[in-house]
Amino acid sequence: MLEIDGVSLHYGKIQALDDVSIAVEDGEHVAVLGPNGAGKTSLMRAVVGLEPVSAGTITFDGEDVAGMEPWERARNGMALIPEGGRLFPNASVRQNLRVGAYLERDDEVVAERMDDVFELFPRLEERQRQLAGTLSGGEQQMLAIGRAMMIDPEIILVDEITMGLMPKLVDRAFEVLDDLNDRGIAILQVEQNVHKTLEVADRLYVLENGRVTAEGTPEELSEAAEIEASYLGVSQEE
Repeated sequence: MLEIDGVSLHYGKIQALDDVSIAVEDGEHVAVLGPNGAGKTSLMRAVVGLEPVSAGTITFDGEDVAGMEPWERARNGMALIPEGGRLFPNASVRQNLRVGAYLERDDEVVAERMDDVFELFPRLEERQRQLAGTLSGGEQQMLAIGRAMMIDPEIILVDEITMGLMPKLVDRAFEVLDDLNDRGIAILQVEQNVHKTLEVADRLYVLENGRVTAEGTPEELSEAAEIEASYLGVSQEE
């Protein structure tokens, strides 16, 4: 479904991504692990078209998306949940959800998608007239996920969904992603919560200093010395 092949990205003279290759199959949950500054957010921004790549290709559903605007990629089924949610704080829950379906002109379809979001998140239905900025952190994360669902995506790109959440809400966030994946939606997730990610992802990549340094299944990587030494900060001798 999504193939990132040899992608590099620069901010001026600073190289954020260096020859990165990552693949996501239909209905697969793939996670990219890495510390702050590894290039994870740059990767997400490149895939959805918010940053131009300086080398390599990004293919979605067999089509090179290099010339596509971000809204065109969204129209083709690519949704992003950015770090921090990036909601419209002075708009209501319902208005924020409606923005997620801005490419859909059929009001009945929009209503059906909103009902689907409310079924998954009854709390949002209760607060649909409330301003997004007045929601709790967990509720705002629900809304960010719900807004992505309004695109009716084939794949959701998730940037640090657990950032700043209490442990109980972290568990809930992963449960929701797992539920969406069970519905057939592919997930590409960048994350720092290693142990929780190892529980849910089908395959993982480790990103360091803009390069992929390891890849494999959770079982393979949880046993690999590289992930402990280079990411978790545990020496191989330990």
